[in-house]
Amino acid sequence: MPIIKLRSLFQSRSNGSLGKTGGAYTVTERDSVVRLSDVPQSSVGAPLPCVIATEHSLAVAFLLQENDPNWDGSYVRVVSQESDNEPIGIVRFTHAIAHFFGPPNDEAFGGHPLAERGLEPYGAFEVTSSAWIHALERMNAVHPYHKPEHFKDYKHFVLSFHDTTFECVAVSYSCEVHRGNLQQVMVELFQSQ
Repeated sequence: MPIIKLRSLFQSRSNGSLGKTGGAYTVTERDSVVRLSDVPQSSVGAPLPCVIATEHSLAVAFLLQENDPNWDGSYVRVVSQESDNEPIGIVRFTHAIAHFFGPPNDEAFGGHPLAERGLEPYGAFEVTSSAWIHALERMNAVHPYHKPEHFKDYKHFVLSFHDTTFECVAVSYSCEVHRGNLQQVMVELFQSQ
């Protein structure tokens, strides 16, 4: 898909926050953003988030923010997925039914349809009364055994990073913190799925 079309997914169809499109959903007056305080803070420079997804499991691993008390600002520490002894956060989602991983980055975050509701870069959030969950429920309504109440336990989560944003619909999440090599952690996550 051309970059122009991707950008247009996040551009407003109106001047206010109502009717803003987020790719998979259109924000309504009911969508509300709540910060999740129990998710570890991702690195604001290079979190290098990785997503492992199967039909029945979903996890995101990323480098955590770690401040060096001896840093004098005269250099930049470059990290990669192969860097050892890094602090790593893992968020596992249970009963995930949909996810999105892509734009906007921190510099274009004002274009996210939920930015006017308090969604910010470098954070973890839940979107209550989510239009995305409602859209998924309506999409499923053509199923002969559809029951709207099957969607009542789902929640809309957002993890916003430096260069990407991750969103998913799941029942719950859990967090873990490790120290090591992000690439190896991802291999272990994949093998445990």
